[in-house]
Amino acid sequence: MEVAVFLVPWFIVGIGLLYVAFSGGPGRARQNYLTRGKGIFRYAILGLYVGAGLVVPAVVIAAGGENVGRQGAVSSESLEGDLARGKDLFRESCASCHNLDAVNARGVTGPDLDELGVVEPDRVINSIRIGGTGKLQMPAGLLEGEDAEAVAAYVSKVAGQ
Repeated sequence: MEVAVFLVPWFIVGIGLLYVAFSGGPGRARQNYLTRGKGIFRYAILGLYVGAGLVVPAVVIAAGGENVGRQGAVSSESLEGDLARGKDLFRESCASCHNLDAVNARGVTGPDLDELGVVEPDRVINSIRIGGTGKLQMPAGLLEGEDAEAVAAYVSKVAGQ
């Protein structure tokens, strides 16, 4: 689908270039269009541009289906217990630095947690304990105990979803 959306505008440009080339250059193409092209050609070009202007966006919207304008299922999923608390703690303590689509967090200094691959709770707890990779890019011990475990459980559940 994306290929068609990319190729259609270039196809239209190609048709225009062919017309200019077969007319004998830009000046003659303009003259032909304005004088001799009163009949079918004007309507064909108009139809081509209007059709492409309506069809291409319609195809793109139709290809999106029900997901257009929605957030993922994990962002609207109701959570209970530690997962709900982990989500709240993540928003308070982590969202300003990390990107995580499930809470619409768009942090810029920390890594994108959706792109880390498999995120296990132990990996998250260890990162919280030592401060990320241990290179002083993240405060060590930002959360502790049950709070760190709740955030780790939440992040491991929703990261990359």
